[in-house]
Amino acid sequence: MKKKLSVGFFTAALAAFILLACAYHFTYEKALERAGDASLAARTEEGGDTKESPSVETEGSAVKEDTYCLLEENGYVVVYLGDRETVYDYTSIEVASLPAGLQHEIKNGKYVGSTQMLYSFLENYSS
Repeated sequence: MKKKLSVGFFTAALAAFILLACAYHFTYEKALERAGDASLAARTEEGGDTKESPSVETEGSAVKEDTYCLLEENGYVVVYLGDRETVYDYTSIEVASLPAGLQHEIKNGKYVGSTQMLYSFLENYSS
């Protein structure tokens, strides 16, 4: 009797866990979909035509970003994608340790045109 009760309790707990995991996954997918729709609407509103954006959309959800933006956050250089919203990488480069002209550029948002140029910058200024 005790073993049947334990098996029943375990089965009920497992079913509840699976139900919660499915519900979380569903709400996560909906949030991603809404965020994608909002960013597409914002790009269309700003630029008029999404074909002029620096990213290339392919069939499906794959997006290739060609530009990166370096900004200051809490005294450190943070690498964002070209949209200036999506964080690509947090660095350990202190803005105060950079030359004055570069500090000013990063505070205003310094755009880097390719991944190769980005890694070259990070390699040059990393400690």
